[in-house]
Amino acid sequence: MKCPSCGADDDKVVDSRSARDGRAIRRRRECVACGERFTTYEYVEIKPFLVVKRDGRRVEYDRAKVIGGIARACEKRAVSLEEMEAMADAVERDLAGGLLREVPSAAIGELVMAQLRGKDEVAYVRFASVYRSFKHVDEFMSELRGLLDRKGGAGG
Repeated sequence: MKCPSCGADDDKVVDSRSARDGRAIRRRRECVACGERFTTYEYVEIKPFLVVKRDGRRVEYDRAKVIGGIARACEKRAVSLEEMEAMADAVERDLAGGLLREVPSAAIGELVMAQLRGKDEVAYVRFASVYRSFKHVDEFMSELRGLLDRKGGAGG
């Protein structure tokens, strides 16, 4: 592993531990040449799959797009990057469990909404409004009523 500070490729592992609920290994490394410490992560490589868009096009799955959508929905909310990564991890776990090599974009959107609904209701409504292309305030109200009904009618 090349040192990010000096570029030398001689390092030693100082500490290793499980990360992301056992789906990764976090390693603290120290460069033998300059003494800089840095962190690396090891993950199992996810088999690539295709996303079938609404217009029928097929594109390769891109985790960055999922995290970007979650981040936009969570803007100015008390949701950390670590929590956003965990939501993306959960979406990917659900997708990998399905054993499909092609997944409709709608299925990914629904999985993201389920994660957001459990984490931050405002972020959930933001994502749903874009994902479901709300055009009128009635659509927002319907989604909010559904959210309140699931909470047992609280807030009304």
